[in-house]
Amino acid sequence: MRFMEETMTAEPDLPPAPGAEQYLSLALANSAIALPGGHIIDLLGTPAATNQWLTERDLAPLDADMREMCATQLRSLREQIRALLASRVAGLPALPAALTAINDALTRVPTAPLLQWDDKTGPYRATPHPTTQVVDHALATLAADAADLLTGPDAERLTACGSDPCNRYLLRHGRRHWCSTRCGDRARAARAYARRTRPETA
Repeated sequence: MRFMEETMTAEPDLPPAPGAEQYLSLALANSAIALPGGHIIDLLGTPAATNQWLTERDLAPLDADMREMCATQLRSLREQIRALLASRVAGLPALPAALTAINDALTRVPTAPLLQWDDKTGPYRATPHPTTQVVDHALATLAADAADLLTGPDAERLTACGSDPCNRYLLRHGRRHWCSTRCGDRARAARAYARRTRPETA
């Protein structure tokens, strides 16, 4: 099936999936939302939308002036994180490319303040954070968050929404396998319809 893609700069009328407010990487994984009818709403569909998404999560200043290359990097990391979440949920080995992408993002920025040298005042330590490195810092933060999620106790609660065609991931609470009331209602309606239309067996 070929998806028709819509680009939006604001989230649709859909609450964050359980766990997405706690884990930025889960919010990132869920930033391309599959809707009935073969539509996908991509919250990172444009550089401006990407800038807004990062700004709302304190990962970039409002005036970061994102370029398409930056948005592409974030969308690429999203797909690698989704691949790792899918592997974890299915109990399958991780794709090597996904692991490499996360580790590359983690090591792209310094984890400790670097030694700098001012000609007048001498040596000092500081973490570089010019505008050109905003995306690298955002990618590293999101990759670290994904690593924490996948290796922490909440990984056991990680699941995919059980309502077709939804593609969002969530942290399960009890037996709930839906990311929203809307998806739960849709799944229950689909089950009821399947029961009504099931052929009678002799």
